[in-house]
Amino acid sequence: MTLKRLSIQHLRNLQDVEIKPAEHVNLFYGENGSGKTSVLEAISLLGLGRSFRSHKHKSLINYDQGAFTVFGRVNSDGTDTPLGINRKRNGEVSFKANGATVASAAALAGYLPLQVINADTFLLLEGSPKVRRQFIDWLVFHVEPRFFPVWKDLQRCLKHRNSVLRHDRIDRFELATWDQELIRLTELTHSFREACMQRFNHTFYRLIEEFPELQELGLSYYSGWDNQKNYNDVLEANFERDRRQGYTQAGSHRADLQFELKGMNAADLLSRGQQKLLICALKIAQGYLFNEMTGRKCIYLIDDLPAELDEKHRALLVNWLDAMSTQVFITGVESDVLLSSWRSQPEVELKMFHVEQGKIRVAFELPEVATDK
Repeated sequence: MTLKRLSIQHLRNLQDVEIKPAEHVNLFYGENGSGKTSVLEAISLLGLGRSFRSHKHKSLINYDQGAFTVFGRVNSDGTDTPLGINRKRNGEVSFKANGATVASAAALAGYLPLQVINADTFLLLEGSPKVRRQFIDWLVFHVEPRFFPVWKDLQRCLKHRNSVLRHDRIDRFELATWDQELIRLTELTHSFREACMQRFNHTFYRLIEEFPELQELGLSYYSGWDNQKNYNDVLEANFERDRRQGYTQAGSHRADLQFELKGMNAADLLSRGQQKLLICALKIAQGYLFNEMTGRKCIYLIDDLPAELDEKHRALLVNWLDAMSTQVFITGVESDVLLSSWRSQPEVELKMFHVEQGKIRVAFELPEVATDK
């Protein structure tokens, strides 16, 4: 899967940009504030329906414009699919695929699977459980078509159950009705996640087996309750506490990933460099497994690579990405630093773009550089 064309109008400081990316590696360099990250942001809007930088849509639109538009052409197995998103200042948004309007960002996401590595990615270790649930659910969403409808119904069911719990007088019959639905949806959600995480663990451990500092790492999926117990019994046992708190304490909405090293939280023992290695391994393992389970490849967006990883770990990440033969978009301030990571991959197709004050030009293509040597 590759992004063959990218058009951007009025997104932040990118006024009218047209890019034909390389099929493998695309490097963007320029000063801070030049618009490099906004290019990745535009791709994320095509694949996620939202920015990975901000949930405030007004900040994405150029100050003197009423809307932004991003258009892309995605090639998958020889078939081109046009994708587009237009968002106005009043919040009105339009998603399109193959020329037809799609109902939601979730429908759009299936056309362009993306993995993002940036400063926020490192919250996977130290951030809230919600961040790790989103990590789990990215894979489940893309490989299990039954998951998303079940997940949506689960959120709706939780909302209604919690509303009943907050009533002064609780109708136990009404609560029992929601409990039955919640049990069904929770068990389904758990089964989808658990099946994916079992396969993910195998891929992840295989990926890190050459690194002694991570050999004793334990990665485990927590369902959100003690799943040695029947979830129906858990709801019964927690009823009084749920009623006092006004919301459901246990369930798939509390799922998490746990990282342990020598019986302790791994984040407390690993150095910053080791943490970054671990995070990159998690992201790469997802890409490998996605490819294995679907036959498709996801696209990687890596923002400010040199700032996040030292030279040793940049080289490692590049080797992993090169082995996947997937398309990547990487930003950085200095062109030489960005390019140095790919010097050991002379056969790779690469384009380097210079970004300056919202304008983008092709600086060179790596096959030309290789020919000149």
